[in-house]
Amino acid sequence: MSADAITLVNTRPSLDGERFHVIVIGGGINGVAIARECARAGRRTLLVEQHDFAAGTTSRSTRIIHGGLRYLEHGDIGQVRESLRERHWLLQQYPHLIHPLEFLLVLDGNSRRSALAVRTGLWLYRKIGRANSGHDQSRTQQNKLERLLDAGKRLSVFSFNDAQCEFPERLVAEWLVESIEAGAVARNHTQVLAVEVRDRRAIGVILRDDFTGNEDHVGGAWIINATGPWADSVCQRSRIRTDHAMVGGVRGSHIVLPKFAGTPEAAVYTEAVDGRPIFVIPWNEQLLVGTTEVQDGNDPGCVQPSADEIDYLLRSFFRLFPKTRVSEGDIRYAFAGVRPLPFSPKKSPSSVSRKHYLHDHATEGAAQMISVIGGKLTTAGSLARECAAKIGLSMSPTAEDSVDPMLEQWIDEIAEAGGISADTARGIAAWYGKRALAVAARARKSADMRAPLCPHTTHIVAEAMDAFTNECACTLADVLLRRVPVALGACWSPSCSRDAARRVGVAMGWSEQHTAAELEAFEGERDAFLRQVKV
Repeated sequence: MSADAITLVNTRPSLDGERFHVIVIGGGINGVAIARECARAGRRTLLVEQHDFAAGTTSRSTRIIHGGLRYLEHGDIGQVRESLRERHWLLQQYPHLIHPLEFLLVLDGNSRRSALAVRTGLWLYRKIGRANSGHDQSRTQQNKLERLLDAGKRLSVFSFNDAQCEFPERLVAEWLVESIEAGAVARNHTQVLAVEVRDRRAIGVILRDDFTGNEDHVGGAWIINATGPWADSVCQRSRIRTDHAMVGGVRGSHIVLPKFAGTPEAAVYTEAVDGRPIFVIPWNEQLLVGTTEVQDGNDPGCVQPSADEIDYLLRSFFRLFPKTRVSEGDIRYAFAGVRPLPFSPKKSPSSVSRKHYLHDHATEGAAQMISVIGGKLTTAGSLARECAAKIGLSMSPTAEDSVDPMLEQWIDEIAEAGGISADTARGIAAWYGKRALAVAARARKSADMRAPLCPHTTHIVAEAMDAFTNECACTLADVLLRRVPVALGACWSPSCSRDAARRVGVAMGWSEQHTAAELEAFEGERDAFLRQVKV
């Protein structure tokens, strides 16, 4: 380990012998939301993540905040109502990260879903969500889309509204900061080797810091296993025996394509070649197409989209847009994640409930330990409140201070605070909300801080510095893939990686050796996450 890395790690004091009221294992959207809730309730809280916050299922999702229109098909009105309520709350409190998005539902004449059933479902969906139809805008987008569709087929197009969180990694980072401000201790790159159990009660965890290799014994009154698809592994390592597996892993894969001429601004919700629902969504100046549903019981940390899944998604895209001049060679990259759905071996993946539940391990000899099963981006907040109530915490809902991220006066203030351009200020506002002024203020310190991370982005080195200082980033990959996720963009290339590493290294005072090591590790992680499709 280089001297630079040792200096960084030494800012994380040992936790050996410490005691917390709540220990949350897992730093995805659910784990961070739970830690935030517990810390705000005044409980001493530890949040532990084996890799980096939002690096697992959260960053591999379809990135939409939706009420679950498909849940209506299964009669799960309660899940739809909860999702729509949470969607409304997120849109109000985090307008810089979550924004409304029009969806166009496209069905051909062979669909098993009748037009009458769809219209009835959409009416009910709007009624529960208390939304208007936005008819004029919808008609414009429908006309634009219909010009691209296969004119040889009888197609029906319906409109409805949901929302998008383009970068759930940023929502996790924001909740992480709020957790720490409320008193939580957060540790990424720290493995839970085992939950310690004594006298049929969970009493703490054994941790290993991935940087130093040091092992710590930490006490906890409550242990929350919010590791998603790793939930069963945590129990197995801790010799906590459940009657059966809690999670039935289902792999979901996506492909990312370039935009094409006439690309609609609305998202498209349609049927794949086998009749399953899939999305084609404008995302990060590209198109996100997904997702698949494939049983996967392998290590969730090594999940990769298969060639068959990539072919399936591409064929489904061509089925909808046969006129587009997009080929397999145009796929920017593909990625996959494992949904932590409840173990349901007798059900098809599409019919397994998407509703979360809390598994109490008291009857299995581990009282005071709860495993979170299921969950999704939209309902992370309500899941966290439910979990806090389960362990006896009560608190009144608190309204967040939110700002309009595109308010020109706000943009001007950010630009002035950092001595930066309006475009850079706008990008900082969109990713940091109420913290934007503080992030921008770092840029005023030097020209190095105001430098763009790569020539194609308006996001700057000051944002990387804030990630290391305030958002628990420990590596270059933590920054470029999750805190300031410019490496997900359409422009990114090896030269962008080198530019970003050099500029961040200068600002951090890294040696050339350490900068080179960070660059190599970042490129390895990016390649493992975002698979290049070989034609």
